[in-house]
Amino acid sequence: MTAWSAVVLTGGASTRMGRDKALVPLAGVPMARRVADAAAAAGATEVLALGGDLDRLRAIGLDARPDERQGSGPLGGLVGALEVAAAPVVVVVACDLPWLTADAVAAVVAAQPGHDAALARTDRLEPLCGAWRRAAAATLRAAFDDGERAIHRAVRRLDVVTVVVDAAVLRNVNQPADLPDDGTVGR
Repeated sequence: MTAWSAVVLTGGASTRMGRDKALVPLAGVPMARRVADAAAAAGATEVLALGGDLDRLRAIGLDARPDERQGSGPLGGLVGALEVAAAPVVVVVACDLPWLTADAVAAVVAAQPGHDAALARTDRLEPLCGAWRRAAAATLRAAFDDGERAIHRAVRRLDVVTVVVDAAVLRNVNQPADLPDDGTVGR
């Protein structure tokens, strides 16, 4: 596989969480850092964070970039990720998947060649855990500019393959109740 980039989406409003999800620590490591580390371990040549509190993200060692569409939802973040990354293939992952593994990332990367995107799937599609051709940004941007905000509808315009992954690694954290109560969550 040629070189590929990874972008962790960190610009969400975190309204259900009540604080910035990207920075919530699990076992002492902020969720965005855990996701970035999984991408790096899978072989990303570049790992970026897009949107959110850039200073605090940089303080935890992430290469954080501004998101010109911040506040416009996941599709806006996806388009921004494909625009900011350098490599022709870009793994785009939400920061609220703190149990993501390098194996899951590697699986979507391995399935992507020949397709616009390879997206992770459990019992449902997870478009914010996928490997995308950076060139797909034009199609997704057109959908966004036409007013579309749902990724699952926008991807219908693309050639997408899905990759079944273990549901445990795609368990997302949207609210405090989604966090483990085993003492691994920091304040």
